[in-house]
Amino acid sequence: MTGLWVLVATLVAAAAVGVLLRARNGRVRAAKPAARELPAPVTAALDPASAVTLVQISTTFCAPCRHAKAVLAPLAERTAGLHHVELDVTNQPEVAQALSVLRTPTTIALTPDGRELLRVGGVPKGPELLDALRPHLTTRTA
Repeated sequence: MTGLWVLVATLVAAAAVGVLLRARNGRVRAAKPAARELPAPVTAALDPASAVTLVQISTTFCAPCRHAKAVLAPLAERTAGLHHVELDVTNQPEVAQALSVLRTPTTIALTPDGRELLRVGGVPKGPELLDALRPHLTTRTA
């Protein structure tokens, strides 16, 4: 009988952890104020002509990274002032470490001067991300 209770408790704990992880995946989080210097690959990826650059931190073997790219690339194409770039850190773990990235994909929204606006761990939800970025996007007229 004790074994049955242990099994039930384990299943309940596993289900609770699964629900928690699923709820956190793709959630937009505000940036924490940090006075750190961006790594060179990130600085080089920033687009000075765009109000916001979405830097997607990926690795070669990451399947969700492909899904994140499928969400972010079209979003950037159809949104004025938004640029998307994917950085593969498989062979550059120091870049992920410098940005405090613990999982891939992680998407970081940066201003042209490198200030972090927000970040998303996991596959972002396009409409939610766009709503969070809207105050930072400017429509430029020529």
